[in-house]
Amino acid sequence: MAAGGAALAGGRIVAAGSAARVLLAATVRALRGDDCGDLGQSAPLSRFTGAPEPVRRAAAARAAGRLALTPAQVAEVDAERVAGWIADHYPARRWPGAVLGAPHGAAAHLAVALGVPWLPAAFEMAVHWSCGAVDRPRAALDHGAALAGRLLAGNPDVHVRQVHCPASRGASAGATVALAVRWRSLPGAYARFLADRLEPGAPVLLLDDARTWPVLDEGRGHSFQVGSPASGLDPVDFHPDAHALRQVLRSAGGDGAHWEPPDVSSPQAFAEHGVESGFAQGLRTWTGRHGHPLHRVLAPQPDALSAATADLYRYWLRRAGKTGNRLVVECGRLLDPWQVIRAGLVPYWCENATRRRVAGVEWWLAGSEPFSSVDVLPEPPGVRSPALAGLPQWLAVAAFGRRRRALDRGSARGYPVSTVPTRRATEVLRNQPYDLPVPPPLGMAEALAELREAGAAQGLLVS
Repeated sequence: MAAGGAALAGGRIVAAGSAARVLLAATVRALRGDDCGDLGQSAPLSRFTGAPEPVRRAAAARAAGRLALTPAQVAEVDAERVAGWIADHYPARRWPGAVLGAPHGAAAHLAVALGVPWLPAAFEMAVHWSCGAVDRPRAALDHGAALAGRLLAGNPDVHVRQVHCPASRGASAGATVALAVRWRSLPGAYARFLADRLEPGAPVLLLDDARTWPVLDEGRGHSFQVGSPASGLDPVDFHPDAHALRQVLRSAGGDGAHWEPPDVSSPQAFAEHGVESGFAQGLRTWTGRHGHPLHRVLAPQPDALSAATADLYRYWLRRAGKTGNRLVVECGRLLDPWQVIRAGLVPYWCENATRRRVAGVEWWLAGSEPFSSVDVLPEPPGVRSPALAGLPQWLAVAAFGRRRRALDRGSARGYPVSTVPTRRATEVLRNQPYDLPVPPPLGMAEALAELREAGAAQGLLVS
């Protein structure tokens, strides 16, 4: 998927293991009645779980480098063709609607319940940083700005958000740079997909992540943030004097004495998963011109959408005569929308294994009607961080089950420094009893009404 017809495929450009890529694959499979049993290879770092920290860090950096693009390849990326590669994942049929926007596991579950495709508003890239270091954010900025310049030269309709976050990426933050490429207008491939594949008058839903973070943006199409909301830390925790930062850098092989972050220009910009205003406006213009209702869901935190979607699934299952009393708590890449609906489960998706996200599901469970069974799939992040939830906190989530309380041992083994492929979720959920037939798809209006009611207390804005 490269300019000029070069052989750089879309699957090579979009970062392996990135949220958008995993959610796209899971949604496509669920809509055709398949599970995620083929997603994720054997984790190459598993054999290093018990190795000394320097050995494990070196292995992680090598693994990240093998999958990353070279700086020369960045100039070959064609974001429009990447959009086409994404859209081409879906079968050539008419759909009763579409979901677009930020990468969120609940978005995949929502799309499957509606029986519609999900299209991301951005994609992530990982690019080699041969002389990188986790404790040199200024050097990361310089390298990333040069890469962004090459990308923007051939793709003026995107914005490149660079994220330097050793708390969530560990040693790989010193071997590669992470670039979130966000479309600033509706890609032509998406517009053609919607025009060709939507039923007349089919509704479209845009999901947006409203989290903010300090951002350096000089208005050249490239912006930079140190840290991320997904790290489970606060912006102040990335200050050179912060104790949490010293712990993070020590674990990632860095030195806090070298940490000199650049001054930020905007303390209130949307974080890396925010949807560009131009993309939203382009979608609004297209839907208005072609007679498709456009709705929008704005999530202040991922927990709000996860909780509202779980409540929606419970309503959907019970309306079809099922109990809706069996819960699966997914995490990160550990999800399987098809196995969820095949077994008649209620899904709650944790963005990651940080204490904040796990506390979110605990609070939701505490205020919900009890579940007879709770299965928990904690994704090990592969790094150490003071923000991570310990296994006792995950066990506390499972303890909400009245009769069955299960924490997946395969995911817990080697936690938090091991890695587990997506297919682990499939292997676990295949053991759940069948609860067929699958309920008929939800209508968009009905789903939005339930999301509005369930999410109002958590600040979920549905329009």
